Amino acid sequence: MLYSICRPLLFRIPAETAHRLTIAALSAAPRAGRAAPQPLLCQRVAGLVFPNPVGIAAGFDKNGEVPDALLGLGFGFVEAGTVTPRPQEGNPKPRLFRLVEDNAVINRMGFNNAGSQVVAARLAARQNRSGVVGANIGANKDSTDRIADYAAMTRIMAPLASYLTVNISSPNTPGLRALQDPAALAELLDAVIEARGALPTKLFLKLAPDLTSTDIDAICKIAIDKRLDALIVSNTTITRPSLRSPLAGETGGLSGEPLRPLALQVLRNFRSATGGTLPLIGVGGIASVDDAWARICAGASLIQIYSALVYEGPGLVRRIVDGLAKRVSAAGMSSIAEAVGSA
Repeated sequence: MLYSICRPLLFRIPAETAHRLTIAALSAAPRAGRAAPQPLLCQRVAGLVFPNPVGIAAGFDKNGEVPDALLGLGFGFVEAGTVTPRPQEGNPKPRLFRLVEDNAVINRMGFNNAGSQVVAARLAARQNRSGVVGANIGANKDSTDRIADYAAMTRIMAPLASYLTVNISSPNTPGLRALQDPAALAELLDAVIEARGALPTKLFLKLAPDLTSTDIDAICKIAIDKRLDALIVSNTTITRPSLRSPLAGETGGLSGEPLRPLALQVLRNFRSATGGTLPLIGVGGIASVDDAWARICAGASLIQIYSALVYEGPGLVRRIVDGLAKRVSAAGMSSIAEAVGSA
């Protein structure tokens, strides 16, 4: 109710400015407790224990400023980043657009972040606190060796994060998605695995929704061969389904409601290609408990949200968590893990 009153005022502010104000407000808020594990929703995925399956996607807390505040809102896990070795300004502004008529967002941020040293220091400062906090890692736009960037980021972040997400799916760094090609992907993952060494940090891979079935089959084979711990499906799309907003022509990645059908179908395709042998994290267009439940039944062990918070506010987290608990109970299940891939 409160957010519905505040939203018209927030929407008068440029989207990126509103986002920075949100981060500042979370930074200033008193530290809240963690999401209490719910017996029906708590599960072990990729060797990590999640109190509930609802996480916040990378891009919200790029610089690892407010992971504990986000856990206090009820998220089961937080993913900071994307972080690159060196600080990066990102693409020219404006680069973040609300498509209000479509409940969508277009961004062409370009991995803007404070760099590995700043984010690593923040994650190091919270090492004695509980909560699953991952780090999403990327390469600098002007890097002459992107694989070396990912290896460097792994060495820096692996000791500090619950898991690392290798992000090769942003459409806003030219050429980055080429790392999804099988030969390049295998070389990249070998470098990252070597850089992680003996550390127990889990390795996730974030992928684009704009992949063919051949791409998906090849990626899944490599991911299984390299013993990755999970796949995040999916990032923003460069496609443009039917949109009503006058901002629909802006370049960048599209997220929010219009991405929902594509992200759901791609998740199903990855579930089929992996045969359920690799945990999947569903992202893209999740804005309600119905969306979350559909994604879990289609094969996602966990989900992440972000764009829907722009339109629904922070209360969405608790609504989805509480709603999922009710769905599991109504289905007569003892754990949400029983619902994964049940559709």
